[in-house]
Amino acid sequence: MPDLTDHRRLLRTVLLGCCSAMLSTATLTLAQTYPSRPIRFVVPYVPGGGVDFVGRTVAQKLTEIWSHPVIVDNRPGAGTNIGSEYVARAVADGHTLLVGGVPNAVNMTLYRKPPYDVIRDFAAITQLSTAPNVLVVHASVPVRSVKELIALAKLRRGELLYASAGIGSSNHLSGALFNVMANVNIIHVPYKGGGAAVTDLVAGNISMYFGTTPSTVPFVRNGRLRALGVTSAKRSAAVPDIPTIAESGLPGYEQSAWHGLFAPAATPQTILSKLQNEVVRIISLPDMVERFTAQGVNVVGSSSEEFALYLKNDVAKYAKLVKAANIPIE
Repeated sequence: MPDLTDHRRLLRTVLLGCCSAMLSTATLTLAQTYPSRPIRFVVPYVPGGGVDFVGRTVAQKLTEIWSHPVIVDNRPGAGTNIGSEYVARAVADGHTLLVGGVPNAVNMTLYRKPPYDVIRDFAAITQLSTAPNVLVVHASVPVRSVKELIALAKLRRGELLYASAGIGSSNHLSGALFNVMANVNIIHVPYKGGGAAVTDLVAGNISMYFGTTPSTVPFVRNGRLRALGVTSAKRSAAVPDIPTIAESGLPGYEQSAWHGLFAPAATPQTILSKLQNEVVRIISLPDMVERFTAQGVNVVGSSSEEFALYLKNDVAKYAKLVKAANIPIE
């Protein structure tokens, strides 16, 4: 006669098998039905900047191939913390996503009590792209190379000003790293977005700016600004005639912006995988690569694991820069 314990073990095995089958079916259904309504890409910046361009380009392509639109929602403020926190606290169903960047890493150090933890509160989907900044000076600044700029900055220590799109932005950090490596004191002046920074620079109210290719190069071409170098390790395909800062007078210098796609941390893995696969596929299409390249943006399309590791290393890297550059903690 079978032991009662054997009956219980058999029953437990059957129940576990049923539960596993039901879970697999539910997971498959979830992946097949996603998205079930419009998706919101939250961009924590004002319209018109580099992250906004990348987010809108990807959103437009996804809208073309999915049955629901992808809407860009600009939520600037508090060094990107407002928009980023909004996504971190959103329902984790894949319909509210963050198009983030460098500030999401640096803010972990730049703020004493950040309203979210970029590692804990987000699932890293994919690193979309990277983009160098272009160091430009107003045409009235009497320098034509990074080497000459450093000499001028040492002669007029504390007199030159550099603009940024805000504290913790890629432009800000490009300038902070420049100060540290060149041992100069060019004063940081933050603006509420890159557009305002460029406007003041062109007007001659600011000496220099580490700006995106689209926002600066047109003014370089018409002679109102002068380009001294790009911040990446290699020259940009979009502006191959502009040297790197490293080759123009500051060896070893490198600081580029990056753009990535995030979801709330509790988002189901099936949805994250579908997003990662589809987004990487579309940004690798020839027309997308061409469009990005024309704007000085380099397509990446990493795995979720690669992006998570990149993000972790970036948080540590900027923690060191904030300390070395004596950037005030908010």
